[in-house]
Amino acid sequence: MSDDPGEARTGLRDRLTDGLYGLGWTAVKKLPEPVARALFRTIADQVWKRRGKSVLRLESNLARVVPGASPARLAELSKAGMRSYMRYWMESFRLPTWSPARIKASIEVADAHRLTDGLDTGRGVILALPHLGNWDLAGAWVTTDLKVPFTTVAERLKPETLYDRFVAYREGLGMEVLPHSGGAAFGTLARRLRAGGLICLVADRDLSASGVEVEFFGDTARMPAGPALLAQQTGALLLPVTLGYDETPVMKARIHPPVETPESGSRTEKTSSMTQALADAFAVGIADHPEDWHMLQRLWLADLEIREDRT
Repeated sequence: MSDDPGEARTGLRDRLTDGLYGLGWTAVKKLPEPVARALFRTIADQVWKRRGKSVLRLESNLARVVPGASPARLAELSKAGMRSYMRYWMESFRLPTWSPARIKASIEVADAHRLTDGLDTGRGVILALPHLGNWDLAGAWVTTDLKVPFTTVAERLKPETLYDRFVAYREGLGMEVLPHSGGAAFGTLARRLRAGGLICLVADRDLSASGVEVEFFGDTARMPAGPALLAQQTGALLLPVTLGYDETPVMKARIHPPVETPESGSRTEKTSSMTQALADAFAVGIADHPEDWHMLQRLWLADLEIREDRT
C-alpha cells in the first residue's frame, strides 16, 4: 500500500469506479426492463439537476449545435441528453443478455445496402461514426444480424481493470478490440481492411492532439485522421454512420453515402478533405438528434484554448 495519500485516494477511486461498472454488468441485466429504464432515467435527472461540469459542458456544446437556442431550450436539451446518455449505459449493461432477434428488433438501419454492397466487393469497409445514440448496439447488429465480425479501437481507461471489462464486454458482442495507445493499431486495422474486412471507428473527437482541423457547426474542431488515412492507404470504402432515438424503443441508424478519396492533391490535402466530409455527415445526424450526442467533453479548439489558458 502506498504511503502517498494522493496515490491512495486515486487507487480507492479507481477501485470504486471499476466496482460500479462491474455492478452494472452483473446487476442491471437482472432487473426487469421497466425497472431498469426508470432507474436510469432517475439517475439521469439527478445528475442533470446537480449541474456539474459534464452537464454544463454538454449544454455549451449543444449551444453550438442549436444556435440561438434559449437557456430554457438548452436546459431542456441537456436534460434529454443526460437521459439519452443513461439510456446508452442501461442498454449496454443489458446487451450481453439480448438475443440476436432482440438486437435486430431494437435498431432500424437506413441504406444498409451501402455496407453490405461494399463488403461484397471485397475491398474492405470503414464505418466512422460520432458519439451518437448507442454505437455498441449498432455494432451488435453488425455481428449478429449481418453476421460480420469487425475490428474497433478502444481508448485505454483507468484503472486497467476497467479497460479490461470494456474489452471483454465488446469482445463478447463479437468485436475485435485494439487499444488506442501505440501505433500498432493502425497497422492491424490496415491489414484487416486489405483482407476485405470491416472496421468501425468512433471518429468525432481527436484523442491524439494531432488530428485534422475541420469546420463543425460554424467553428473549428479537430477530428482524427485515421479513417481518411486508412481509406487512402488500403482503398477501403469509407462510410459515415449516424444514430439517434425517437419516440419509439427502436434506435434509428443511417449509413451515409461514401466519402470518396480525391483524385488529386497531397496526402495531407486528401486527408483534410475527407475528414471534413465526415464532419459534415456527422453534423447532419447530430443536428437531427442533438439530444443523443453524448459529447460531455470539450471539442472545439476555442474551448480547448480556454482550458489551456486557465492551467
